[in-house]
Amino acid sequence: MRPARIAELLQPFLSPCHSERGQRPREESAFLSATQLEHISTYIDILQRWNARINLTAIRDEEEIVTRHFGESLFAARHLFPRSSSVSPVSSVLKDFDVASAEARSPKPKARVADVGSGSGFPGIPIKLWAPEIALTLIESNHKKTTFLREVIRALTLTNVNVLSSRAEQLADANPAVHFDLVTLRAVERFADILPVAATLVAPGGRLALLIGSSQQQQAQSTLPNIAWQSPLPIPESVFRMMLAGLRPLKRQEPGK
Repeated sequence: MRPARIAELLQPFLSPCHSERGQRPREESAFLSATQLEHISTYIDILQRWNARINLTAIRDEEEIVTRHFGESLFAARHLFPRSSSVSPVSSVLKDFDVASAEARSPKPKARVADVGSGSGFPGIPIKLWAPEIALTLIESNHKKTTFLREVIRALTLTNVNVLSSRAEQLADANPAVHFDLVTLRAVERFADILPVAATLVAPGGRLALLIGSSQQQQAQSTLPNIAWQSPLPIPESVFRMMLAGLRPLKRQEPGK
């Protein structure tokens, strides 16, 4: 797919919406470099080739792949890793939490990011393309999908990316001390079951970012009441899709306090 067309399709996801403009008047539209656009084009080619063999995504139209998968993922990336500040898992639209300390908001040069149930690599790999400094872990239990993910990583020459062929539950049980600055979750099966598992992987002061439908918002907030949830951000060009992100407090709150 032509990089110029990819850039055109992605622009709504990289431009401030009307509500954002009111909150962040100095923010300007973001742009992808020629290399980033070429990487996305290569990614689409590999995805389409693999789709003929295994079901990575039900979407076959390339333009819809760009808007539905890359657009949503890069929208999240733009907010979680704004270019106006140092690379950090704390977005400028998410940092106004009373529970967040200066430590939680301080720059972290190599934020540790985990994408749970990564599947065909969204949103993890697009976030890595947007913020190459992060250390990314893709958690996917399907062996064919992990093979696909490794091929994409090789083709795009991405570094500091780890693919774990296991379930998030197994990782959490086997390595309870393993935590990440940011954990992402999108289009996973058994959402209600995997949500608390994903939350256990978030480091104190770290973020949990969900790309979900509006019908899942209440479920997420009621399942994880200890997460300090930010107001959801609507995904451009979608009626019901949103990004819901929240902060895990630095300290466990004692009952009655």
